[in-house]
Amino acid sequence: MSSIDEIRDTRIKKLKLLRSKDMDPYPANSKREISLKEAVDNFEDLEKDKEAKWIAGRIMSIRGQGAIIFITLNDGTGTFQGVLKKDVLSDEKFIFWNEVVDIGDFVEVQGTFFITNRGEKTIEAKNWRMLSKSLRPLPEKWHGLVDVEERFRKRYLDILMNPEIKELFEKKAKFWDAIRNFLRKENFLEVETPTIEVTTGGAEAKPFKTHHNDFDLDVYMRISVGELWQKRLMTAGFPRIFEIGRVYRNEGSSPEHTQEFTNMEFYASFMNINEGKKLVRDLYIKIAKEVFGKTEFETRGHKFDLSDDWLDLDYMEEVKKQTSIDVLEDSEEKMEQMLKKLKVEFQGKNRERMTDALWKFCRKNISGPAYLVNHPKLVAPLSKENSKDNRKTEMFQVIIAGSEIGRAHAELNDPFDQKKRFDDQKKLIKGGDEEAMMSDLEFVEMLEYGMPPCFGFGFGERFFAFLADKPIRETQLFPLMRPTKD
Repeated sequence: MSSIDEIRDTRIKKLKLLRSKDMDPYPANSKREISLKEAVDNFEDLEKDKEAKWIAGRIMSIRGQGAIIFITLNDGTGTFQGVLKKDVLSDEKFIFWNEVVDIGDFVEVQGTFFITNRGEKTIEAKNWRMLSKSLRPLPEKWHGLVDVEERFRKRYLDILMNPEIKELFEKKAKFWDAIRNFLRKENFLEVETPTIEVTTGGAEAKPFKTHHNDFDLDVYMRISVGELWQKRLMTAGFPRIFEIGRVYRNEGSSPEHTQEFTNMEFYASFMNINEGKKLVRDLYIKIAKEVFGKTEFETRGHKFDLSDDWLDLDYMEEVKKQTSIDVLEDSEEKMEQMLKKLKVEFQGKNRERMTDALWKFCRKNISGPAYLVNHPKLVAPLSKENSKDNRKTEMFQVIIAGSEIGRAHAELNDPFDQKKRFDDQKKLIKGGDEEAMMSDLEFVEMLEYGMPPCFGFGFGERFFAFLADKPIRETQLFPLMRPTKD
């Protein structure tokens, strides 16, 4: 078997031969008149017309020998068979094809359409031209790229050789379309907010830090989809808004987490938590039906049906039931001992981080779908107080397959309460907590002008990964990879 370098050297010689015969191996224009999908869809008319048409695509296979050659073309819209016959093409063009063409090349073929004895829709070539000469061979059809690292690094080949991967990303596009269409029908306006911020807000996560040369200022890549900016737009008088955009968190990787991903957040003035619950459930069911054609799923060892009733789970009751810890009353020492007993890793020996770690241990045992409610105020610095218990907040998380797949708040609009919570987060930062939320005093000032009561909700592409039953990196076109060594 020839090495990649030997194959490449041979193809470079073919490239030079093309140029020596005055055929540009990389022409700027194509004569293509119809796509391969159009050729399939309109085949009967094309066959009757007997008119020669130009089609084009990448050669995925070459079969035959002697005076007849069959090829399969792929242009991204579909595949189509072509046949080259020595007695139809001139001897010169047929021989030249054999001399310079390989699997992987992009070519265009002019010909008429007919059905073979085996019933295959085919174009009989009367002319051909090179469009892009490939210098490296495609992976083997039946084996493709096996190594995961290689698949991600050469995703273009992974998609080309594996139709299921292409279909996955087509579904992902439908996923975001379904969300946009749903929200627009509910009278939400799509907006864009900054991705570079002086202070990060809207989530608790370690940000990526960079430098703004013109302002000579350290800035951060956003960790939420503009939550504090979208709330400013609530004050500005927009009744319902949403944004879909990239988010960056300088944290670890897992099947559910990556450092760069797409999230969606929406905000609706004068909508309460119960109205928000119904809207969110309707949205999830709409996505599942439009993108996957079903509401029942099995993933990460859990089975769930989004069309079932979504039950309320009390945050503190669930933690106490599974771990015997009362996150409001028990000492931090007792919480730490339980985490060690459960073999749960956690960052920062403060009550907020340990509370969050205990809950994350518990949630993996819940299949859902469910609304997690009554979060402690400590873990929800942007959510309104619960009117019946000021230690709790008015929010919920969507729990599916042992994970959080969405978070909602009755948004905090009391400037004094917000300032106090920012101050509490500031203490955590001084104590070394890299995920605590930064203070934004300009946001507090905005609240003093008055922000209407509103409901806010957000989730990300992790939801798509769960429905597709794939690790999140599998559902990203180009996940970040370490550079190859020289």
